Amino acid sequence: MTSTEPAPLFHHPDRNLALELVRATEAAAIRAVPWIGKGDKNAADKAAVDAMRLFLGTVNFDGVVVIGEGEKDEAPMLYNGEQVGNGRGPACDIAVDPIDGTSLTAAGRGHALSVIAVSERGTMLDASSVFYMDKFVTGPEGFGTVDIRRPVGENLRALAEAKGKDIGEVRVAVLDRPRHEELIREIRAAGAGTRLILDGDVAGGINAARHDTRIDACIGIGGSPEGITTACAVKALGGFMQGKLAPRDDAERARAEAAGLDCDKILELDDMVSGDNHFFVATGVTDGALLLGVKKNGPYISTESIVLRSKSGTIRRVAAEHLAQKWLDPDFL
Repeated sequence: MTSTEPAPLFHHPDRNLALELVRATEAAAIRAVPWIGKGDKNAADKAAVDAMRLFLGTVNFDGVVVIGEGEKDEAPMLYNGEQVGNGRGPACDIAVDPIDGTSLTAAGRGHALSVIAVSERGTMLDASSVFYMDKFVTGPEGFGTVDIRRPVGENLRALAEAKGKDIGEVRVAVLDRPRHEELIREIRAAGAGTRLILDGDVAGGINAARHDTRIDACIGIGGSPEGITTACAVKALGGFMQGKLAPRDDAERARAEAAGLDCDKILELDDMVSGDNHFFVATGVTDGALLLGVKKNGPYISTESIVLRSKSGTIRRVAAEHLAQKWLDPDFL
């Protein structure tokens, strides 16, 4: 059977989409720079949101925000359900975090990122009705070795054996929060060491999944939106991740059930983002272990970004220099 209708230009997220998405994370990171160390995380976030949204409007895709700024940032833009892109390319789900680490940015600390993840339409879990998720991220050695339901010490000893390490060499990234006091004690009691994260556990999860870092695992309760975003990156890296939604009270559990979420289910990677055709891009806002932050070098602004593509299993680093004069125009695209 033939048709006179022209074939669509795109069926799935295209490899060139990644470089367009990098423009949006670069823009968000650059616009946040004037607010680094100024103590106003909301102003930093707003500057990044405005820039990211403006650039996303030029990208050739039909995106729906599944993981957006949402309730935690009280954001009027890049909210869950918002349509982004110019509508002329592939239909995609998108997760955005214009600044993962707004408190880090406001304090002038390292490890803040601007982040976007994209997958085919209908493949990204909408966990927005539950604020927190318990997560366990490792490299590929975690498959068949780690299970979030088992005691932490048992998991870490098994992971150490799978990686050919002594347990004393294992390093675990954990958000430095009162809720993790017992978790930290268990990690140290097992003989492993901790790397406490002040904020921004997306970078912690990525470093745990990569083969060339000193972080062997990232464990603990963090934001559920960040969990889904991290899952996109971990899947592209071939890493291991499990999660479990962690409602704060009965009302939140009820909202989750109304949204069709099972708070008792152990979420595997395919539950968080299904398929194998998605991108993760991030640009450094401030210097960190994953990426360098934005810097002004004479007449240029330099940025460093990472681009992950699950379909090809490719990791790319993008170093860019931007003529600073262009960024003096608030409407510059």
